[in-house]
Amino acid sequence: MNKEILDFLIEAKKQTYANENVKKQESSRKGSYDYEYNNGNMLYHDTYFGGTNFMGEEVVYKNIDTPIWGMNYYGITLDESLSEEAVDKALRPALMQVGSDSILPVRGPKEYINGEYRYTFDVSGDINYFEGEESIYKNDKQVYVLKCHGGIIKR
Repeated sequence: MNKEILDFLIEAKKQTYANENVKKQESSRKGSYDYEYNNGNMLYHDTYFGGTNFMGEEVVYKNIDTPIWGMNYYGITLDESLSEEAVDKALRPALMQVGSDSILPVRGPKEYINGEYRYTFDVSGDINYFEGEESIYKNDKQVYVLKCHGGIIKR
């Protein structure tokens, strides 16, 4: 089951927020931005609030309606001169690299360099229970940080 979730997460993340060509879904809650992806057997839903400071949640459902995995996250742009669009241009290409290395595929790779931006992701734990921190540096100055945690959901 865990390998199935890991493989699905990589697939779903590349078909939602990380992919700048994918359209958002209708808001599921007031003020939310939502993305959804399914492959027939599993459904991924990502909902978040905000822009340069944001919080959100991702959930994977088995058989479309049974939650089996989830992650909460909170991110903040530390450099107030950067717009949400500027951070997106640095973040999305890094997140499209999910699954390209051996790090747990819940955000992006351990490191990704895109011009003057360097993305890093450090995570501890495994798909069952994890905590992570994502950063973006512009010319070696940290301009963004995100903290996340999550794991398997059981009844």
